[in-house]
Amino acid sequence: MSIGRPPTTTHEQIEGAALALFAEAGFEQTTVEEIAAAVGVGRRTIFRYFPSKNDMVWGEFDQVIERLRVHLAEGEQLPLMEALRRGAVLSNSYPEDQLPSLRRRLTLITSAPSLQANSMLRYAAWRRAVAEWAAARLGLEPDDLVPEAISQAALGASMAAFVRWVSHPEEDLEALIDQAYGLLAAGFQELRPAGPRR
Repeated sequence: MSIGRPPTTTHEQIEGAALALFAEAGFEQTTVEEIAAAVGVGRRTIFRYFPSKNDMVWGEFDQVIERLRVHLAEGEQLPLMEALRRGAVLSNSYPEDQLPSLRRRLTLITSAPSLQANSMLRYAAWRRAVAEWAAARLGLEPDDLVPEAISQAALGASMAAFVRWVSHPEEDLEALIDQAYGLLAAGFQELRPAGPRR
């Protein structure tokens, strides 16, 4: 691209086109060439914005983790589990117009087999942020059992809420996350058998 020439595309345009194609044809079936054609650029341009096709699904995940770190730090005066619950909810607060895109992402992340290995790396980075925060609060190391257990449990609570929301789009994502973390904080002790299903 020459200096002074306006950009022919943006990170968001590529991401949006890719998610639409993934939803229509499937993640594995969609090629980078097809994404480039949909945006009107060459394959090399795509890779200037995204290292791989997998990264188009995850978007700017580093910013998600940074947002989580900020909200966890804001809860310094709260009890640990309350601060974790608050941080998880606030870091997953999105404007209404971003929710359809988020649902497409989560549908792919939880269902596309070829994304699973990449997902493990992302989940590990997210858990590390939680473990480091918990360790700092407790005077421990991030790799100690307690921070590791907290981070693993937190990921499980988040994933339970995400999976539920993907299959029940009429429900509120923040409320589901809040409920999942509330159950986690209570140790699931208040649960009672459900009545018979009709």
